[in-house]
Amino acid sequence: MAQESIRLKAQLNDNFIEVKAVIRHPMETGMRKDKNSKQLIPANFITEVSCEHNDQIVFVANWGAAVSTNPFLSFRIKEGRGGDRIKISWIDNQGDSDAAETTVA
Repeated sequence: MAQESIRLKAQLNDNFIEVKAVIRHPMETGMRKDKNSKQLIPANFITEVSCEHNDQIVFVANWGAAVSTNPFLSFRIKEGRGGDRIKISWIDNQGDSDAAETTVA
């Protein structure tokens, strides 16, 4: 999965960096059945999301099966500047992971 699963945008707004990200991921709970085979679809959900601002960890969030498919993440970072680097990364319960980095516009 992990190929380019994150759409990431970071813009300077006053002294704040507004970060918005969409992560393409099925977020399966393991409790839903396939319509054709009637078999349970295996659990596949993001367990950890992290954000770095200029190589400093801003936050780490522990997620679970209750988060929706293709989750949207939005937050602000204080005291940012144009040209700062923002990196979002995730890992799921199956060991897949991905990361995306952008420069603040």
